[in-house]
Amino acid sequence: MGNSRLDSFQQSIKNFFKQSTEYDINHPSETPTGYNGWRWLSIALAALLIFSIINKSTELSHEEIPYSQFLKAVKDNQISNVIVTEKYMLGKLKNGEPFMTFPLWNEELAELMATHNVEYVVRSSESWLSNIFFNWVMPMVILVLIWSWLFGRTAAAGRDFLNIGNKIRIHPETAAKITFAEVAGADSAKQELKESIDFLKTPEKIQQLGGRMPKGVLLVGPPGTGKTLLARAVSGEAQVPFFNISGSEFIELFVGVGAARVRELFEQARQKAPCIIFIDELDAIGRTRGGPLAIGGHDEREQTLNQLLTEMDGFDPSSGVVVMAATNRPEVLDKALLRAGRFDRQIIVDKPDLLDRIEILKLHCKALKMAHTIDLSVIARRTPGLVGADLANIANEAAIIATRYSHSEISMADFEAAIDRVLAGPEKKNRILNSEEKRRVAYHEAGHALVAEKVPTGQPVHKISIIPRGISALGFTLQLPVEEKFLSTEDELKDQLAILLAGRMAEKIVLGSLSSGAQNDLEKASEITRNMVCYLGMSKKLGALTYGKRQQLQFLPTEEAEQRNYSEETARLIDSEIKQLIDAAEQRAQEILNNQRGILDKLADLLQEKEVVVREELLALLK
Repeated sequence: MGNSRLDSFQQSIKNFFKQSTEYDINHPSETPTGYNGWRWLSIALAALLIFSIINKSTELSHEEIPYSQFLKAVKDNQISNVIVTEKYMLGKLKNGEPFMTFPLWNEELAELMATHNVEYVVRSSESWLSNIFFNWVMPMVILVLIWSWLFGRTAAAGRDFLNIGNKIRIHPETAAKITFAEVAGADSAKQELKESIDFLKTPEKIQQLGGRMPKGVLLVGPPGTGKTLLARAVSGEAQVPFFNISGSEFIELFVGVGAARVRELFEQARQKAPCIIFIDELDAIGRTRGGPLAIGGHDEREQTLNQLLTEMDGFDPSSGVVVMAATNRPEVLDKALLRAGRFDRQIIVDKPDLLDRIEILKLHCKALKMAHTIDLSVIARRTPGLVGADLANIANEAAIIATRYSHSEISMADFEAAIDRVLAGPEKKNRILNSEEKRRVAYHEAGHALVAEKVPTGQPVHKISIIPRGISALGFTLQLPVEEKFLSTEDELKDQLAILLAGRMAEKIVLGSLSSGAQNDLEKASEITRNMVCYLGMSKKLGALTYGKRQQLQFLPTEEAEQRNYSEETARLIDSEIKQLIDAAEQRAQEILNNQRGILDKLADLLQEKEVVVREELLALLK
């Protein structure tokens, strides 16, 4: 029975090593001959381990008896023979029954056994062979078994043990294809990408005219505008394999892994041409080379970039391989990537305009159960500057809010609450303001709203709220733009300054003091005035010049520094012009609020009573 169990266990070990080692990532059907010697050596060591364990278990299979019973048996002359080790004693009674006991060693034991004619032998519990086996061979066997098990699991998943293998994801042909019909907005980008699809489907059209298809297409735009979605839609429309990998996945612990992955990516693409290679977040490996932290030419990221440049130069454009990449930071990319012959086309995927936002909302609301009174154009006008990902989040938040209040369908109020949550943050119901703070916040927001309605270029106020939201917002005034604007005039910027400073001026006029609630307003006002003076040429004393040059800090990628290219005298003049603009905006806001003091008090009282005032109620007060 023991031998049959040993044989079956050995067979299981053989099968295990066969499955663990007969796997090749690139050629699954081939068995690597280099693993055969290790496999049989591991089997032999495993068999030796099992044999030793069986022998040891045989020795320990004797029935254990108490040591006191053993001493009594010795005195009663019932012991036939004893094997004494350093740890235990094995023996036989005169009736033939084996036994084992663990003694308390003392010098009187030997005399006692000799007195009663007990035959005993003293030996070491471990032989030199077992000592070598358990101290040297067994740890090696355990390591080999663990290594083989890990190798088998990672190889079956298409990776190697140290996770430095191929991370390229190929979308299966059986997966659901995304087409341009599922991408709302971005009409200009889709039109340019359709040409790339035509080149992939029928490359002979452009070849007949002596031209060549573009090697690379770079999608540039803010986060959330749908760059990755557009690339997948191109793959779905063209019906070709789609290789997808992130730029950060090229970099690993070991030097040279990134360059090896680039070579492997292009090699696989050539084998499956025509196809599309899509590298998301290209700026992770495509940053400008050099800088204070670069260590010569041995930086791992630079090696990866150099290999990418070489591969894009090396492959034949007629092979039907198109490289697409996406980034939201084109200013940090190396110029060698952007030259002709590499990323020939740069397609801007900008934030959606009003019509695009309506189409995006229709797409994301298609599966929602909404009330018939919902007007998506109003929601689109309320969300200027938001991208497709934000609009999708608003639609989902509206469904969550409707579920929270057990609504049978999503109402306009649910969408309003969802927009407020996305733009201003969630309501802080546990943050209760005292009466004095509530009065101050009410006058602050009423000042913003009143000046916004009175200045010539102010956008209409849609809602005023003094409900605390987000981390630090105690209230907000939401303005609804009448139309999409892409430029700002000097008068519009000055009106915006008056609106921003109106909150603190309302506090000063009514309450006689200022508070810390205007910190964000002051930051925005300071940024606008500095841009007007230093970069937009809107200062009569300084003229049509730009002062200072913004540059990206390579060691702090999210920070910007300003390089001064002007004298100390000019710096003092810049400060004087900025202060003059701020003072003029404050004076203007103060005059409007003093002239409309009665409406300001009524609006603040209404805010303290209702906490939220909509445009219709504001217009009733103004009339």
